Amino acid sequence: MEKKGNINNERTLKNMWNKKIVCDLTPFSLIDYPDKTSCIVWFAGCNMRCRYCYNPEIVFGKGQLRLGEVLEFVKSRDGLLDGVVFSGGECTLHEEIMPFSRALKELGLLVKIDTNGSKPDLIQKMLRLSLIDYVSLDFKAPLHKFKSVTDSTLFKEFERSLQILLKAEIPFELRTTFHSELLNDSDLRGMIEFVNNAGYTGNYYIQNYIHSGNTVGRIENRHNRLQTQHLSSNNIVIRN
Repeated sequence: MEKKGNINNERTLKNMWNKKIVCDLTPFSLIDYPDKTSCIVWFAGCNMRCRYCYNPEIVFGKGQLRLGEVLEFVKSRDGLLDGVVFSGGECTLHEEIMPFSRALKELGLLVKIDTNGSKPDLIQKMLRLSLIDYVSLDFKAPLHKFKSVTDSTLFKEFERSLQILLKAEIPFELRTTFHSELLNDSDLRGMIEFVNNAGYTGNYYIQNYIHSGNTVGRIENRHNRLQTQHLSSNNIVIRN
């Protein structure tokens, strides 16, 4: 006779795979996981409202795909993918990414997460269980501008996530989107000093805002592009 605990576990897993928490799926990418082929899973919802965000349909939207459907798609790409990228929205809002990541690891795939760093406990747990191989951590703004840029008060959570990743044994990168109505050169210099003082030595990617339609904050395209000569740090990489 099958034990009741096993039946409950099977029901829990079935319910999880049936959850519609994925907005969209990018079948193939050569640029989102450094030096790896990957697909991108776009998780619904976010706990920030960054004014420059060009994914309002994901931030405010609901999931369209079941997690089980996504897993079956990944299985069908056997031999074509090195890894899977969890993006959004904010993927760490969904604790289901832990068993999902475990299933992907059992298939021999790498897992990268794009995160705003607002869920440090989940990140730490996934690291402890070896469920993440690479992280892109968004540094949205310095503390004094964090609320105006993200409409959240989650800077301390970001800071804790940074500290956790600095002690981890996996590679990670920092990213900032620059729009001159939101950040200025002085802000960026302060952010660079902040991460350098924290002990970060990896690449820090600063990308110029590219207007591509509606944004969460309905921000305008008027802005000055970042002048690289104003920044002095060996690990800064400007993305246009």
